[in-house]
Order: sequence, then C-alpha cells, then structure tokens
Amino acid sequence: MDVATMEEAGGALNPDPGIVMSAREPASRTPGFEALFLRFYPRVVGVLYRLLGDRGVAEELANDVFWKLHRQPWLAESDGNVGGWLCCTATNLGIDHLRARARRRQHEEEAGRYMMESGASPDPLAEVLREERARRVRAVLAKLKPAHARILILRASGLSYKELADSLGFKLGTIGTMLVRAEAAFQKRYRRMYEQEEAL
Repeated sequence: MDVATMEEAGGALNPDPGIVMSAREPASRTPGFEALFLRFYPRVVGVLYRLLGDRGVAEELANDVFWKLHRQPWLAESDGNVGGWLCCTATNLGIDHLRARARRRQHEEEAGRYMMESGASPDPLAEVLREERARRVRAVLAKLKPAHARILILRASGLSYKELADSLGFKLGTIGTMLVRAEAAFQKRYRRMYEQEEAL
C-alpha cells in the first residue's frame, strides 16, 4: 500500500467560470480570475476527485475553492504561486469533507448494528462498499495528520517534487523525506485499521 494506491482515472472536464458565480458575488469579474479558473480548474477537480472518489462532490468543492480565491484581495495584484494556494485549499476542503463523511458513516454503522441486533436484514451493497480499497484509503487519509494527508494527495494527483515544494511552502530538498514519512504513517495506520480484515 503506497501513494500509488490512491491514483484513479479522471474523466474529461469542461470548466465554465460561470459556475462559481452566485448572487453573493460582485457584479464585476476580472479577466485575471477567469484565466486562472480556466487554467487550474481541471487540476483542482482532479485533486479532489482522487481524494473523494466522487466527481459531483469534487466539482462542488472545486467551486468553493475558486469562490474563496475570488474573494482574496491579493488576486488582482498577485504574481505568486496561485496554483499552490488552490491545491492546498482544495486538499484542506477535501480532508474536511472526508472527516465529516467518516463521522456520518460511523453514525450510520451504529444504526446498522442496532438494526442487525433487532433482527433487521443488513444491506448487502453497504457490505460490498466497505470492502473496497478506495474507501479504506480515504478512511485512512482522514485519520492522518493533515500535513501527511496533504502531501500524499497532491503527489498522487501528479505534482512533481518542485510543485509540491512550491505548493506546501517547503524547501525542495525536504520533499523526499516528507513523502517517505507520510507514506510510512499511511502504511502504519492502514495496517492498524485493516490488517486483520485483509488476513481473512
């Protein structure tokens, strides 16, 4: 089990900068924002899709990422690493979503156990889904330190070492060590959570 396990194929994207606009926004939109949207939207959705495994949720959260970018006062004057900011914001939102989903699933499983104890039939589909590796990977990511989860997600999304350093704000020479530590933490947590089940 390593970072490659998290890679999933993504479909084609047709970004439309209009989808992040709402009645809350100012009427004016800078050409700079639209250019950034068209340039980075596929990557942001790709990062979120690999993390969440749900295209619809990934696109919804990507809209939230660009809404946050649109509200940044430095946008019009920035010549900095906007792509790195977008990727980090996307992973933060994705991790928050995973954790919320994990809490919701825990409540659902507790309700399921209650139904089984009371004689109700379990849902076979839910049992199959629990066995899927992608779901396990996401559950493990939700338990990792945010820094570990973030670098694994971004690396699995195709970022180079230099892009990781720029996005996360670290020196290039430290990225390899950080990845090794993050992968070790992932493997340790995965074994702790699922080793007995996989031995069956």
